[in-house]
Amino acid sequence: MRNPTERVPFWRSIQVKFALTYILIVAAVLSLLNTYPLLVSRDLVITSKETSLQSQAGFIAGALAVSETLTEEGVEQAMEDLGPMTFNRIMITGPTGLVLYDTEEVGNARGHYALLWEITTALRDTGNDVFRCEYRDGAFRSWAVAPVVYRNMVIGAVYLHERDTEQASLLLGIQNNLRNISFMICAVALVMSVIVSGAITRRIAALLRAIRIVREGEYGHRVVIKGGDELSQLAGEFNELTGRLQTTEEGRRRFVSDASHELKTPLASIRLLTDSILQTGDMDPATGDERFVSASGEEAERLTRISEKLLTLTRMDSAVAVAEVPVDVKRVVEKVEHMLTPLADEGEVTVETDLQEDCMVLATEDDLYQIAFNLMENAVKYNLPGGSVTVTLRGAGDLVTLTVEDTGVGIPEEDLGKVFDRFYRVDKARS
Repeated sequence: MRNPTERVPFWRSIQVKFALTYILIVAAVLSLLNTYPLLVSRDLVITSKETSLQSQAGFIAGALAVSETLTEEGVEQAMEDLGPMTFNRIMITGPTGLVLYDTEEVGNARGHYALLWEITTALRDTGNDVFRCEYRDGAFRSWAVAPVVYRNMVIGAVYLHERDTEQASLLLGIQNNLRNISFMICAVALVMSVIVSGAITRRIAALLRAIRIVREGEYGHRVVIKGGDELSQLAGEFNELTGRLQTTEEGRRRFVSDASHELKTPLASIRLLTDSILQTGDMDPATGDERFVSASGEEAERLTRISEKLLTLTRMDSAVAVAEVPVDVKRVVEKVEHMLTPLADEGEVTVETDLQEDCMVLATEDDLYQIAFNLMENAVKYNLPGGSVTVTLRGAGDLVTLTVEDTGVGIPEEDLGKVFDRFYRVDKARS
């Protein structure tokens, strides 16, 4: 298992993953930008070439289709009448592929048979036009062949070849510009990805450091992440959680301290009584044993009551399901009043009750007894000599209200919002 405090390798960090993802997206967009426009532009040029060359080849073929046969002299005269043309090569053949006219100076094919597949295809396939174009070596190379048709008979073919470097240069310039722009965008994207991913990962790292600090027990630590995004909300939830953990931890420590103190007192009393029995040799056995055993029993019962309170808190925390039954609240309150009578008499506090009949609630009697006992015990314990406690019970429909009022010292206003916090006490000096 990986140590949670181990430093994450740089190449596996979120910052690198963010940056690489950002760069890959930008690279994909730039790759599309550098290919799609060029492909579309090339296809447009080729389409334009096809339309232009086939139109001009058809025009020349139409000018030659004036007799049943083509001759060198007739073709020569027709081409002179048409005037000069800007094609790299113009070649005219008879129906068998014999070259009758050729503008090529080097490698002139006049008097030879043309073995080019474009010409043979045009002559063989009942006079269909043939076109071919390719982009190679920084130029558009285009070939167009149109059959010469006289009275539905193919009497020859017109072959045109063009090598266009101007549009190829224009396309190459666009490609270079796009490449340079892509390099600039990549550089900016690289810098921005590092900055953005660094900003995000720094905030995540701050939250991770805070989690590790709190894990070590520093519940008072808080993390500050600015902004209104999910990370800032996560930091707020983290601070709220650590605040609750801090409150719970402080309450737990107070509880452990208070429980230790409460348990120590009866245990010390029992230890003192047993030491007294062991060290007193001339005590009347009948009287001494009865007195010491009775006192020890009282301290043991007190210790049992404290343990039962702790077990009650544990049961409430564990949320163990218990059977709920109809409970008569009045009977429970009267039992609590009877139990607290000695404490009230000792503090010179008068307990008055006004309890309505037939106030039933669905609960457990132990839980209801604990609630009433805590409220009424505090009202008596923190009262003033000569004070009073008034307990009122009223029922209205499905609602039962138990009110405990006293004339005691009261609770400061700043502590009212905390009285239901676990283990909270207004007077921290009391055990």
